[in-house]
Amino acid sequence: MITKTTMITIAGRPNVGKSTLLNRLVGEKVAIVSNKPQTTRSRITGVVNRGENQMVFLDTPGFHRPRTRLGDYMVGVVRASVSDVDAVVLLVEPIANIGPQEAGLLDQLRASEIPAVLGINKIDEVEKDTLLSVIAVYSQAFDFRAIVPISARTGDGVDALLDELEVFAVPGPQLFPDGMVTDQPERQIAAEIIREKLLWNLEKEIPHGTAVEITRFSERENGLVDIFATIYCERAGHKGIIIGKNGAMLKKISTAAREDCERFLGAKVYLEVHVKTRERWRNDLRMIHNLGYDDRE
Repeated sequence: MITKTTMITIAGRPNVGKSTLLNRLVGEKVAIVSNKPQTTRSRITGVVNRGENQMVFLDTPGFHRPRTRLGDYMVGVVRASVSDVDAVVLLVEPIANIGPQEAGLLDQLRASEIPAVLGINKIDEVEKDTLLSVIAVYSQAFDFRAIVPISARTGDGVDALLDELEVFAVPGPQLFPDGMVTDQPERQIAAEIIREKLLWNLEKEIPHGTAVEITRFSERENGLVDIFATIYCERAGHKGIIIGKNGAMLKKISTAAREDCERFLGAKVYLEVHVKTRERWRNDLRMIHNLGYDDRE
């Protein structure tokens, strides 16, 4: 029986592994991941029930210097998420140097006075001796409640991280029902899955200039789910690249997205995807809001 709750924000620079950690914590893919920075654009909730404690994790966009209105929104999400929670996990790479993104987040933590745990991610990529210097640098910079080396990819150290975070639990009612791992609507997850396939299959800046809108999401009587989606890009030339020769690239992206949607939904999916050009949409506040990136929430 759930008698305690804990609200925890996961913060860090772009591409540090925040979404991979969230997926590892909840045991299911609720946040898209890629090898490109700034994959996550909005706050994503993941729910973990552990004994009598319900732990609600908030995955945030990577903290960076914004260059567009969309970037302003993403940084605003981070700033808002590092407040009014019970604890923050600052996720960093195993590098013995505090970069400007980490320094900015540490300033926010000092101002908010919210307890923080340092998670040193990607320990599977370095020698263990390297961690000592990383721990020393961050210990001098901030009074962390705990420092936990982890690998979000392999799961090493994640249980130890959960153990440290449980101490921040406060008495309270269960916020999410049993079996619920995220509060994201299914149509939003479908849109994110499609965007993930764009990130994996397209090079350079093209995927960062794309957005996905689900125009129809419905279930037939036989259980088949119909998903109609529109991919927006900023340049006509990018539209041709996304579609590819004889539609090959769009077919590759759509097939991979459909298979992931079927795994998540546990049902057969009919997916139809179109591509449209919307120049400079990342600086168009109306379109940003229409796509669900709304800082007025």
